[in-house]
Amino acid sequence: MFEYEIATAARRADLLREAAEFRAVRQAQQAARRTSSRSQEPGGPVRGLRSRLTRSARPAPRPA
Repeated sequence: MFEYEIATAARRADLLREAAEFRAVRQAQQAARRTSSRSQEPGGPVRGLRSRLTRSARPAPRPA
C-alpha cells in the first residue's frame, strides 16, 4: 500500500504541474491575443458598428 500512495502522490504532483503550465501558456496566448486584437487599432470599433448599420448583400427573395 505504501508504494501505491507514493505513486499516487507523484502522479498528483505531475498533474498539478501540468495544469499550472497549461494555465500559464493559456494566459500568455490570451494576453497576446488582446494586444494584437483589431479593437486596439485605430478605427477598429467602427467596423463592428458599420456591419450593424449597413444592409446585407443577400439578394431579395423572389416571389413564388
